[in-house]
Amino acid sequence: MPDPFHLAFPVNDLQAARAFYGGLLGCPEGRSSDHWIDFDFFGHQIVAHLSPGDSAGDTATNHVDGHGVPVPHFGVVLDMDTWKKLADTMRAAGTEFVIEPYIRFEGQPGEQATMFFRDPSGNALEFKAFADRSQLFEK
Repeated sequence: MPDPFHLAFPVNDLQAARAFYGGLLGCPEGRSSDHWIDFDFFGHQIVAHLSPGDSAGDTATNHVDGHGVPVPHFGVVLDMDTWKKLADTMRAAGTEFVIEPYIRFEGQPGEQATMFFRDPSGNALEFKAFADRSQLFEK
């Protein structure tokens, strides 16, 4: 795996963030305080910072493959089996998807499975997978 990234992002409720990232997504919790929580986000470090005055969510959308992709967003590239299990978990939890799980760029270079949903604070997340991960940066 390449070097892990670090991302800090605002949340308006730490307990809701803990339940979503730690509970629903299964991300182990690292260090924390009354104002932030570290999570192991599939091998990467994300930090939910309590910022009740900030509003998360879209500042824009980009049209990609017929969908309005929320900007900003963050996420991770998973292997296909893990992606399918996560899609099933999120469906079973009654998740409201921004973009339902589907195959993007089907039959083209860079074909990928993708889905978008939001955390309890409105942050948009994308999870994707490639049948052939070597196509991650294919044109």
